Amino acid sequence: MDVTVEVVGEGVDEYSLAADATYDDLICAAGYHPQEASALVDGSPVPGDRVVDAEEVRVLRLIKGGATGDA
Repeated sequence: MDVTVEVVGEGVDEYSLAADATYDDLICAAGYHPQEASALVDGSPVPGDRVVDAEEVRVLRLIKGGATGDA
């Protein structure tokens, strides 16, 4: 299955996944750990263990960067 993934604020890519791939698998394919990102379908979060059933998915990073500058 081919899925178009938009990582919010970072760009869009397409991934080819196995038919039984989960949303956690998709997040990993996009280069993130499932604990640092969530998959959104039609604007709503989906469980990571659910089999991918959408052709377009948005990935929202929950953890991003760190402090910059001097403390």
